[in-house]
Amino acid sequence: MADEGGVSFWSPGLYGSLTAVPQQAGWSVAAMYYHTSVSANGNVAVARQVTRGGLTANVTGTITANLDARGDLGIVVPSYVFATPVFGGQLALSAMGIYGRSQASVDATLTSSAGPFGFTRSGSLADSVTAFGDLYPNATIRWNQGVHNFMTYVAGDIPVGAYDPNRLANVGIGHGAIDAGAGYTYLNPQTGHEFTAAGGFTYNFKNPDTQYRNGIDFHVDWAASQFLSKQLLIGVVGYAYQQLTADSGALPILGDFKSRVFGVGPQIGYFFPIGDKQGYLNLKGYKEFGAEHRPEGWNAWLTLSISPAAPISTAPPLRNMVSK
Repeated sequence: MADEGGVSFWSPGLYGSLTAVPQQAGWSVAAMYYHTSVSANGNVAVARQVTRGGLTANVTGTITANLDARGDLGIVVPSYVFATPVFGGQLALSAMGIYGRSQASVDATLTSSAGPFGFTRSGSLADSVTAFGDLYPNATIRWNQGVHNFMTYVAGDIPVGAYDPNRLANVGIGHGAIDAGAGYTYLNPQTGHEFTAAGGFTYNFKNPDTQYRNGIDFHVDWAASQFLSKQLLIGVVGYAYQQLTADSGALPILGDFKSRVFGVGPQIGYFFPIGDKQGYLNLKGYKEFGAEHRPEGWNAWLTLSISPAAPISTAPPLRNMVSK
């Protein structure tokens, strides 16, 4: 698999509807539950010439491996939106913290033959860990021009989470990373139509424990929704992830391959008041397809966010939105 352990810094599907829409100034917080379940399998052919007691035999075989992995993560994202414009836009700073459980298992079978003789050997390995993950700081600037909204962002990975190169399952990724990109949201309060797309590039630093470096990747998250009322929206979400450069490192065998995966699924969102604040609840899910050199499966996101409410006298319909 490409990307060390088949895990990338960017979690496809992180961004969703209304990502680029400016928010009200002040503190806000988002709490998320993220579930992922993926699997991968592959076959490797092996061959070797063996000499014993003057006899030479050609030994051939096939190694078949199956990986299953699951993650259940709780995510908290406090953020602050500044009232003073920066470059004519709205600056926001946030930090994402993670706590959760990661599980993984591998089953492998070696089928081999030497002349008329054959044999099969099988084995399995399972691992799990419950711990804190890495810290993800993020900075965004958003602009609004009528129904058009624009965003640029830069994010990073501070590798302070639980990570052990000898484990099969980890919550942290074991290395730093920098990600930067831009986003766009079309939001028409009169028709209730909304469309968002946000893409970026990730540069990964070398893992100091394994001397392995993931390649540069490009990712796009997108969403389209229709407001059925001022509070309720339904729609579809999707993403595309493509590794642009191959991994590099100290492993003896590194294929010049790159990971890729796509995902698509439904979403539903609901806005509601919480005292003098605004609450937003969103549920979205993705079924993955087209994976190459990366595990494939499905994932779901449940998000509750609380942010300052827009002043009633000045707020246009549907304007004070959240980004995830």
